[in-house]
Amino acid sequence: MLLSALIKNLNPISIKGCTDIEIKSIAYDSRRAEKDSLFVCIEGTVVDGHKFIADAIVKGAKALLVQKDVEVPDGVTVIQVDNTRYALACVSAAFYGHPSNKFKLIGITGTKGKTTTTYMIKSILEAGNHKVGLVGTIANYIGNEMLHTERTTPESLDLQSLFSEMVAKNVDSVVMEVSSQGLALNRVSCCNFDIGVFTNLSRDHIGPREHKDIDDYLNAKIKLFKMCKRGLVNIDSEYAKRVIEEAECDTLTYGIEQDADIRAENIKKNPDSVEFDVKTPWMAGSLKVGIPGKFTVYNALAAVGVCGMLGASFESIKSGLEKVSVPGRVEVVDIGKNYTVIIDYAHTPDSLENVLTTIKGFTDNRLICLFGCGGDRDRTKRSIMGRISGQIADFTIITSDNPRSEEPAAIIKEIEEGIKMTNGKYITIVDRREAIKYALQNAQAGDVIVLAGKGHETYQTFKDKTIHFDEREVVREVLKELEGNSL
Repeated sequence: MLLSALIKNLNPISIKGCTDIEIKSIAYDSRRAEKDSLFVCIEGTVVDGHKFIADAIVKGAKALLVQKDVEVPDGVTVIQVDNTRYALACVSAAFYGHPSNKFKLIGITGTKGKTTTTYMIKSILEAGNHKVGLVGTIANYIGNEMLHTERTTPESLDLQSLFSEMVAKNVDSVVMEVSSQGLALNRVSCCNFDIGVFTNLSRDHIGPREHKDIDDYLNAKIKLFKMCKRGLVNIDSEYAKRVIEEAECDTLTYGIEQDADIRAENIKKNPDSVEFDVKTPWMAGSLKVGIPGKFTVYNALAAVGVCGMLGASFESIKSGLEKVSVPGRVEVVDIGKNYTVIIDYAHTPDSLENVLTTIKGFTDNRLICLFGCGGDRDRTKRSIMGRISGQIADFTIITSDNPRSEEPAAIIKEIEEGIKMTNGKYITIVDRREAIKYALQNAQAGDVIVLAGKGHETYQTFKDKTIHFDEREVVREVLKELEGNSL
């Protein structure tokens, strides 16, 4: 593709060199630059792509997108712009032929509920015989084909490449999680969103490497509603009014507590499911979802709203919600014991409170909560989560999550500050595997053990390494050890 066509929709500060040249690939990592490529220099928080220009040129890059003044050899074209992240999104969409124009694109943003809601929408649309793509935290999907994912919202070049592959494989609808970082860093710029959904907002992703405060976090979320044709907003969120006011599209609402366009009534909570009546502008009826909890109702309402806006039948909605399952979301581990082990991704105060309150309602004996808090993330939530577990769980095991660059024991001490405000019984065990072993060793008949925070994740990140850590595997391995020792 000609460089002139790629940069057609940019507003460059300057162009030095010829733009009538053929570009065969785009790279934002100099190691992936190749002959006749366009190298886009991204200035990140840790690495500045401008420092690797020479490497990219050696590999064959014949054009550069920059946001700083640079010196290059003759024969290399330099296009300078204000923001190379936005420029990367723009040229990537053009290079792959604007693939998001060729299917229905739904974006889900919010602190909690993104993953479950995307799986619900995928299940409903597939029940209506659509071929659906999914982009998210757990994995990416092209129909039933599962692809590995590195982050919730891929970098714009990788996203447009994935979209192009989806088009080639006849996908007609794509639902994706849109993270605040994805929005703030222009990863989804130049995408043609048909529907945007706002689920909720709570204190998470506040920190030196993410958002400076809750207002910055909300502003990032609101960007989606300046990019989509129609919006759907959880009216029960305290931030709903501002999202609706600043949206540059028509919006519908969903909720339970307040009057909404898509509303749930007569909610019945079961140990393994939730049932409710739904009223919408298009249809009404009774629904059942095989994931317990009030939060499931909110996620289902968002899915109903989106699919209703897309013209899905009530039969597809009912069938899709009945069939849906989401890895790491109130996931029961099959261990064949007289107690229950549940894995859940709850890693914020709200999500921990929601899942513990839900599970407490169907626990026959003790509710045991095992959790930690991630390093290099909002520290204020640590004591809050400690207090929540101390108030709801019968026993808490405080351990490590993903400590990252922080000391695990220091994080645990901050969690302890909160649990000490309660009468809750607890123990601290830094090693998460040992903590799980302790929980299983001391389990009683009728107990429910909640392993919170990791969910679908299959790794644990430390200061100097990342290790494989799948809690399903760990539970089964530990039980095998314990059973062997008892012989």
